[in-house]
Amino acid sequence: MKTARILIVDDEPANLKLLEKLLNVHGYQNIDPVNDPREVIAHYQGLRPDLILLDINMPYLDGYQVMELLKALNDPLLPPIVILTAQHDKSYLLRALSAGARDFVTKPLDTSELLMRVRNLLDAQLAHRMMHDQKKVLEEIVQARTEELRRTRLQVVQRLGMAAEYRDEETGSHILRMSHMSALLARSIGWSPAACELMLHASPMHDIGKIGIPDAVLLKPGRFEQHEWEIMKTHAEIGGKLLAGDDSDLLRMAREIALTHHEKWDGSGYPEGLSGEAIPMAGRIAALADVFDALTSVRPYKKAWPIEDAVNMIRENRGKHFDPMLVDAFLHNFPEILEIRSRFDESAA
Repeated sequence: MKTARILIVDDEPANLKLLEKLLNVHGYQNIDPVNDPREVIAHYQGLRPDLILLDINMPYLDGYQVMELLKALNDPLLPPIVILTAQHDKSYLLRALSAGARDFVTKPLDTSELLMRVRNLLDAQLAHRMMHDQKKVLEEIVQARTEELRRTRLQVVQRLGMAAEYRDEETGSHILRMSHMSALLARSIGWSPAACELMLHASPMHDIGKIGIPDAVLLKPGRFEQHEWEIMKTHAEIGGKLLAGDDSDLLRMAREIALTHHEKWDGSGYPEGLSGEAIPMAGRIAALADVFDALTSVRPYKKAWPIEDAVNMIRENRGKHFDPMLVDAFLHNFPEILEIRSRFDESAA
């Protein structure tokens, strides 16, 4: 209580000295007297007082105008204001209370009354400050726990994606490159930062359905027989089923991608033969990023394509396999695509 900060505003130096001495005698040492109301805001911002004793009748700015300036600061912990006035008219007091004052003391001052009002208002303000600080601490704890849960969920998601990738390639680096390329394409067509982050973390699960494909098919080094290819294609539907039933934005997008990233713009894809804009945009984005990285990566059953050949294939399939707008965005941002490939190469993974 005695360390509370008190700002006194009065244009009469004698009144300031009297109030400061009175408060000092009763243990209040952190006092800031101001006799020019034009300096109140600067003193307020420097001291951050717990209580303000404010005169009403002053030159330059009266007490009402000072309260307006303080209110305009929008301080969530604006301290209580005690009006010091020689006016006894009820209208003055009501106006002061309406302007934001919490209490008033009439002049000439009654020492006991003033000290009691100071103590009571400081009690209330310090309790209010404690509650505010406690609320802030609790909000920070909740935010930290929420972020921890988010990170944990993302790690689980990424490892699920890697679990599928590890079944048919040496590393999980493909999903790192593919997911960052997907987020880049999403950003390039105007998606919000939050949506791009969802794309970054949802796209690693595009091939989660491979978990349900028999090894004899998934790990076959040569070309598939027709019946094997039909089995292989079911991984999109399997992925959709694995990710169904969760209402989080992340897993809804992940399901959408798993189910539709093998659909083609011209309708010749699978599993549902969707075409054009009937294919969700997330699936269209993931399709382009997935194909490009798969073409330019080594697999047990194939060599990596040269970059130029892969880019030509993307161009040739503009409006066939891929959304024309996304192909244009891919080509426009191609230097960044190459940077992602370099950043998440096999050795880095």
